[in-house]
Amino acid sequence: MRDLGAGFGYLLKGQRWVARHGKQYGFGLVPGLMTLVLYAAALVALALWGEDFVAWATPFADDWSSPWLGLFRAFLTVVLFALALLLSVLTFTAVTLLVGQPFYESLSEKVDRDVSPDGTAPESGLPLWRELWISARDSLRIVVRALLWAVLLFALGFLPFVGQTVVPVLGFFVTGFFLTEELTAVALQRRGVELRERLTLLRSRKTLVWGFGTPLGLAFLVPFVAVFLMPGAVAGATLLARDLLGEETEEDGDDAEEPQRAEFPGQAP
Repeated sequence: MRDLGAGFGYLLKGQRWVARHGKQYGFGLVPGLMTLVLYAAALVALALWGEDFVAWATPFADDWSSPWLGLFRAFLTVVLFALALLLSVLTFTAVTLLVGQPFYESLSEKVDRDVSPDGTAPESGLPLWRELWISARDSLRIVVRALLWAVLLFALGFLPFVGQTVVPVLGFFVTGFFLTEELTAVALQRRGVELRERLTLLRSRKTLVWGFGTPLGLAFLVPFVAVFLMPGAVAGATLLARDLLGEETEEDGDDAEEPQRAEFPGQAP
C-alpha cells in the first residue's frame, strides 16, 4: 500500500514541477493538442457513421423482425463506441509521445537535471531518427499488448455480474500499467533500458505503477484532461523512473543512503 501512495505522489509531484516551470508546461502542451484534434475527429466520425458501419457489418440481421433488429444494432453501436473510447485511452499516450518525442525528451531531461544531485541528465547518445524509430517500434508493441487486453476484457464484459463489476476495475488497472510504461519509456529509453527490461522493472513494483497510472487513466476519461495533464505526467514519470532504478534525487538529502540501482543490459553504469 505504501507503493500505491508513492505512485500517486509522483503523479502530483510531476504536476507541481510543470506548474513551477510554466515555459516547459506550455511547450509540453503542443503534442497533446495536435493528437487531441486527430482523436476527436475520429470519434466524431464514429458517432456520425457508427450505426451505418454496424448495419454494413451485420447483413445477416437484415431480415430480423422489429424490435430485435433495432435493439441488436443499437447495442453493437454503443459497444463499438465504448470500445473506441477505451482504445483511445490506451493509445492516446503512445501516439502523443510519438508525435511529441522531441518535446517530451527535452522536458524529461530538464526534470532529471533539476532533481539530480549533480545537475546532470542521462543521454542516449543516439541520433533523433534512431530515437524516433525505437520509440515508434516499442509503442507499437505496447499498443498490440494493450489491444489484446482490451479484446479480452471486452469479451469478459459479457459475463453476468463479473462483466459489470470486476472487469471495469481490471480495465482501469491494465490501462494504468500501460500508461505508466509509455510515460516512463521517455526517461528509461534515454538510459538504454530496452522494452523487455522496462516491463520486467514495472512488474516488479506493480502497486507503484498502479498508484501512478490508474488515477491518470481515470482522469484521461474526462475530455481534454489528458492534454493538460500530459506534461506533468511525463515529469512525474521521470521521477518514478528514477525511483525504479534507485537513482538518488536532490530531495533525498545529502545524508540519504545511496539506494541500490537496478542494472539492465545496455544501461550505462
